Amino acid sequence: MNQLVVDAHHHFWDPARFDYPWMQGPEMAPLRRPFGPTDLAPLIAANGVDATIVVQCCSSVEETEAFLAIAERTPFVAGVVGWVDLTAPTIDATLDQLGRHHKLVGIRHQVHDEADPCWLARADVQRGLAAVFDRGLAYDLLVRTRELPAALEVARAFPRGRFVLDHAAKPAIASGIAGTWFAGTARLAELPNVWCKLSGLVTETDWHRWTAEQLVPAVRHIWNAFGEHRLMFGSDWPVCLLAADYRRVKTAAETCLQSVGAAAGAKIWGSNAIEAYRLTIGGKTC
Repeated sequence: MNQLVVDAHHHFWDPARFDYPWMQGPEMAPLRRPFGPTDLAPLIAANGVDATIVVQCCSSVEETEAFLAIAERTPFVAGVVGWVDLTAPTIDATLDQLGRHHKLVGIRHQVHDEADPCWLARADVQRGLAAVFDRGLAYDLLVRTRELPAALEVARAFPRGRFVLDHAAKPAIASGIAGTWFAGTARLAELPNVWCKLSGLVTETDWHRWTAEQLVPAVRHIWNAFGEHRLMFGSDWPVCLLAADYRRVKTAAETCLQSVGAAAGAKIWGSNAIEAYRLTIGGKTC
């Protein structure tokens, strides 16, 4: 099972069916069309990817249900990171309903879009997180530097919960990575219940003039902080298309990892995602 290559972070969407507030603006025009499994299948086949995890795009239980239906009929989709309202009194019933699908592996909320940088630390949110962890699900942290202190607080509050930091907390590569990002991610990495995705970095660059070498300082930092056992690859397709196609994203990740001394068979390519999300692949729970 350790030889499997897993893309731990991608999306599907259909703007005719769901609303995506983050997709507004002329620069997002290339993304405003449906993207689904038939679009992704040839890309992962061409790039040696065996299984994937599809991640929520909007605050909608209906979207999560749609993803779970897609996963049931799409063998390469090994897991779904969906959305629920963590603050809702009905969260237990909602999670139990969604949990009837064995491919539900995690929950995510777009925390960096909340006005309150301490949203994660709110009591009602933490009650919701407790319900998530009670059901053996992981929680994806979609945060930027501003929200890292609250992410640290909540990861400490749930030492038995499994947290996955999406996009390495989006370091501002184009404008210059802040020292607070380096410090905040390093502190989060000290907690053994937090994993990190090497994903979404290309869209933190100048989309039209980036190179893999520009990603290396951020990759070196998260590699040193999280280590071989808690870092995982994600394409962030199709968001990545704003800056690069699927192959260029994966090649850039390979280049960066080689530059920091990661072994060719590093666990980042599969087994870490399998462990963090407790994926079932090929009929086996890994």
